[in-house]
Amino acid sequence: MLLQKMIALRLLSLTVVLLFISCKEVNKDKQVTILPDTTFEKIKLADLKSNSFSLKQYAGKTIFLNFWATWCKPCIAEMPTIEKAQNILNKEEIVFLIASGEAIEEIEAFRKAHDFNFNYCQIQNSEELGFQALPTTYIFNAEGDLVFSESGYRKWDEKNNIDMILKIVNKNE
Repeated sequence: MLLQKMIALRLLSLTVVLLFISCKEVNKDKQVTILPDTTFEKIKLADLKSNSFSLKQYAGKTIFLNFWATWCKPCIAEMPTIEKAQNILNKEEIVFLIASGEAIEEIEAFRKAHDFNFNYCQIQNSEELGFQALPTTYIFNAEGDLVFSESGYRKWDEKNNIDMILKIVNKNE
């Protein structure tokens, strides 16, 4: 009986820990993880009309792909900074995509309730990509190589982040 209570307590503790780390802020001093096996073909997306599309349609452009969820507070807190970065970089060859694994109806309801100017889409295979937390951002260079991958909140409109994106756009990664 005591052993069962100890196991139940450990499982409860583990569940609470996993809940808190599923959405997180990022330590900007840490090394950014690049996942070399993540390619355009591996990411399956659909627009909000359920039409599948490929990142290949943006060949020749830098792609900023942010994975988020409507229930993720750090994701939502990050969105104004993504929108500001998108506005700052609007003359560059960058495509900003905001992808959620939730139902299209939920994404659409969020879109209507918030005044962000984003290209929302649905990620159809997030479990295959193995995200450790949300938000997660991928940046692909114009050649289609994944050159940036990071989980956690980031202020994308800060100068150092704008400069990093511009370095990728200008092929100085």
